[in-house]
Amino acid sequence: MRDEYDRLDATAIAGLVQSGEVSAKEVFDAAMTRIEALEPHLNTIVHPHFDLAEADIDAGLPDGPFKGVPFLIKNTGIAVRGMEMSTGCRLFKGHVDQTDCTLVARYRAAGLVILGKSNTPEFALSFATEPRDYGATRNPWDLDHGPGGSSGGSAAAVAAGLVPFANSSDGAGSTRLPAAHTGLFGFKPSRMRNPLGPVAVEGIAGMSTPHALTKSVRDSAALLDISGGADIGDPYAQPVKTESYLISVGRDPKPLKIGLTLASPLGTPVDPEILAHTEEAAKLMESLGHHVEIVENAGYDAEALKTAWQVIPGVNVATAVLARGKALGIKDPIAELEPANAEWIRKALTLTGMDYLASVNQLHATARGLGRFFERFDILMSPTSAELPPKLGTMSSQTQSLDAFYDQFWAHSPFTCAFNASGFPAMSLPFGLSTSGLPIGVHFGAALGGENLLFSLAGQVERAAPWADLRPDLSEFLS
Repeated sequence: MRDEYDRLDATAIAGLVQSGEVSAKEVFDAAMTRIEALEPHLNTIVHPHFDLAEADIDAGLPDGPFKGVPFLIKNTGIAVRGMEMSTGCRLFKGHVDQTDCTLVARYRAAGLVILGKSNTPEFALSFATEPRDYGATRNPWDLDHGPGGSSGGSAAAVAAGLVPFANSSDGAGSTRLPAAHTGLFGFKPSRMRNPLGPVAVEGIAGMSTPHALTKSVRDSAALLDISGGADIGDPYAQPVKTESYLISVGRDPKPLKIGLTLASPLGTPVDPEILAHTEEAAKLMESLGHHVEIVENAGYDAEALKTAWQVIPGVNVATAVLARGKALGIKDPIAELEPANAEWIRKALTLTGMDYLASVNQLHATARGLGRFFERFDILMSPTSAELPPKLGTMSSQTQSLDAFYDQFWAHSPFTCAFNASGFPAMSLPFGLSTSGLPIGVHFGAALGGENLLFSLAGQVERAAPWADLRPDLSEFLS
């Protein structure tokens, strides 16, 4: 198992456990061996709870589709009983959840073995996973670079083979961006396809959507089959699921009309190598029978969305920070935050209810515009990121003003957030490496409820241009 563990996806590992070829304990031991060798170099797991995972195995795992498969939960927003959730911030150090949220309960019912919490930037407010108090996560492809964020710990752990897949969440691109930077498949479902309850009502006005980073398309689809579905009291209705997502993966889609945009909607630069790989991906789409048409824009106001997005996480995080400060008796809890985030939260406290409502309405305006685009096209295709994985320290929220940090944040990934604002599903697929050996991802989005269509397209692409052998060389740390 130890020789095979890092090469297998979650479905394959689960198959070995279900057939009796290996035990859940043997899989756990294989994961521990790899974690012990690589984690000191990568810093992907900030709250390890290996004792709880082993206790779950000893107690007997449910006989679900992922029985015995190791898994990580992102260190923000997802409650796991007995596990710390510091959300990357010193203010929340020591916070331990007493119960599982609905999503984690579904993960457990599927037989997953939860090892702990993966690294995330403070409050998940960055595309660089470099929290001041927990240290930077390094990209397995090049340790001088980061894996992106905010689900960077999960992405690096999967790319390095510490776990075959891991939980993520996506409020502006935080699943898809690190997927692009680490050579993984990253899928953001439609708004509320996965539940956030029972305690949380919604994440940043419905924009934050949890799911996973995976090696294979089938793992992502099968996981969403078991985790997706409405929870009691959800504030948004879910679009109809037409069939099993896993079944869709095996079925080629009909010829699709794809709108391709290569220019940043903000007018900011896009790396030439990323553009070249995206154009190659477009040629592959045409070879698969799809019609690709260059489009100037997707019909929404990206500048207005950028302005509105800052308001919504700012107000949401401010609420949490003030409540935590009151509970701990801290007079100025904002002073505990990283500099750019502290400035962000203090700015949020100057806003009015009308400011917040105007920002939410801008999200809805984005959805209207993008919705009109999908009356003409089946798919919107673009680069996932405008830049290659950043060097560590270059996108830090500790050394920049809020304005400089925020402009850099949006310039790095200007294509992804419209799908958070609208609630529409989207995904990033691996499409090779740059000349410097760093992964590049290409982005595909669909209309609300279009998960089956996206999984079908992703499966077709994976068969035509497989990426299973696209793995970083970590042999120097494993000898």
